[in-house]
Amino acid sequence: MKILTPTITGSQAFELYDTFGFPFDLTSLIARERGLSVDEKGFQEEMAKQKSRSKADATKETGDWILVGDDVKTEFIGYEHLTAEAKIVKYRKVKQKNKELFQIVLNKTPFYAESGGQVGDTGVLETANEKIVVTDTRKENELIVHYSETLPENLSATYFVSVNESKRRQTMNNHSATHLLHAALRQVLGKHVEQKGSLVNDKNFCVSIFSHFAAMTDAELEKVETIVNQKIRENIQLNEQRNVPLEKAKALGAMALFGEKYGEFVRVITFDPKFSVELCGGTHVPFTGNIGLLKIVSESSVAAGVRRIEAVTADEAQEYLNDNLKLLHEIKSVLKNPKDVLASAKSLMEEKHALEKKLEVMYQQQANLLKDELAGKATKSNGYTIIAEKVSVPNSDSLKNIAYALRNQFDDLLLILAADVDGKPQVAVMLGEKTEAAKKYHAGNMVKELAKEIEGGGGGQPFFATAGGKKLEGLDQVLVRAKQLI
Repeated sequence: MKILTPTITGSQAFELYDTFGFPFDLTSLIARERGLSVDEKGFQEEMAKQKSRSKADATKETGDWILVGDDVKTEFIGYEHLTAEAKIVKYRKVKQKNKELFQIVLNKTPFYAESGGQVGDTGVLETANEKIVVTDTRKENELIVHYSETLPENLSATYFVSVNESKRRQTMNNHSATHLLHAALRQVLGKHVEQKGSLVNDKNFCVSIFSHFAAMTDAELEKVETIVNQKIRENIQLNEQRNVPLEKAKALGAMALFGEKYGEFVRVITFDPKFSVELCGGTHVPFTGNIGLLKIVSESSVAAGVRRIEAVTADEAQEYLNDNLKLLHEIKSVLKNPKDVLASAKSLMEEKHALEKKLEVMYQQQANLLKDELAGKATKSNGYTIIAEKVSVPNSDSLKNIAYALRNQFDDLLLILAADVDGKPQVAVMLGEKTEAAKKYHAGNMVKELAKEIEGGGGGQPFFATAGGKKLEGLDQVLVRAKQLI
């Protein structure tokens, strides 16, 4: 499924500004050059939210670190292990928005801290007497910090720490899939494609790509998806190299993530040296076959030259396909199980359009008859042709067409219609040219007053105005009030 966005949303424009430093004025200029528009109001709303977040962060109270044992650097063992026995090195209390949290640093941890687009791990710290839930893991000043709403009772105890395995494995599936997807995009679209960032969690992932000038076609999306799934079925073994000198990694052809800062030594992740070689500190599957399946669910524009792909893998991909197959079966059932569903659906749409045209002609005929009937009920009073009647019409367009047709017929018209529009109350006031020129009546002011009787509101031009409401039974009272106004 491909999603095209002729308008750059406020959140997308804000992401360009907040993440990439792209000024809003420049985004608007480039968008206009390509026939797109930008939701400025939405952008300002996102800016206001950011200011609120910044204000909340400013009120954040962070306590001092309290040492429990020796202040040692945390040993990260999360590439090989999901569990460990560890001791608490230090902790501190954080209070924000009247909520109290604790940040805990361990001497050893399998918990991956959020970075490179991959979300932080969750899990538990346990002893025989207590269980502490880790809600997030982040990096702060080179520290791997575990977040919890509870502070362990026995700070000197040895804790059995374990990562949420199902979440981690799905996250690994998605992270490795981003590498395969990025390589496939470069293969299909060209070497100008650069990964500008990613979101990798246990539900879905997205990849933003740079310097691709157009929306991807259905054929391109299908080709990319086919390549990735071929690589998954090849069950390619992960080749992980750690502490590789940065220059050597570049010589290997390793792709770097845009905006990431790399040290002197890096970690290189390879799934087939002729296909995918990237610098990455995240967690990955040992074999591409673990991913199971990848399904692209959307492709859209973030800004000029920047596009976004969203995809699902493994269980999420299977669920996505099952949901769509279920929907297809339901559609087939509604269509009486035709052999060619698409042809049947097209035929049904053509039939619908034909019926709509016939209905439109019938509505127009009814409107003409009603117009003539109303014209026959017109009365003369104080130099005006007055028509104040209760009518029933199928839609608002019919009501409007009748009003204009009567205006063309009577230049001294003063028309008030209390209408039942497909079960909903509506009022229309129309003045003829001479009536408008006399400036004794104002359609907009009159309709606002009349709309009170149907518990509604509306407005319009001095010569024509309409109002909708909720109280259908108030239409009779509209005519009573109309006579008073006249």
